[in-house]
Amino acid sequence: MVVQQWPEGPRADPDAARERYDAEIRASRGALRDLFRVELPVAHVGLALVLVVSAVVGVALSPKAGAIIAGAFAGLFVVALVVARLAGRRGWSAVRTAYKFAFGWANWVTP
Repeated sequence: MVVQQWPEGPRADPDAARERYDAEIRASRGALRDLFRVELPVAHVGLALVLVVSAVVGVALSPKAGAIIAGAFAGLFVVALVVARLAGRRGWSAVRTAYKFAFGWANWVTP
């Protein structure tokens, strides 16, 4: 027989401990979902930043460098779109999901 050690001591209620654990996991996952929740306007800002930075780098350094930056984000969008399609999203839902993934990082850049 396996004896489990509970933080509450030997007289702990395993059902109460399991319920507390499940509640903490739900809260943790909810916080993670909130952290990565991205709205469409934020993704628009991300796309605008990519275009501006690509243009500035293209003018300041070389057009090739600007194209590499824009191409990298376009590639990220295509990969995200393929993954969204494989995950079962269809049509505009897949495009919106990929767009938010590829450009939603602006949520952490803008105030």
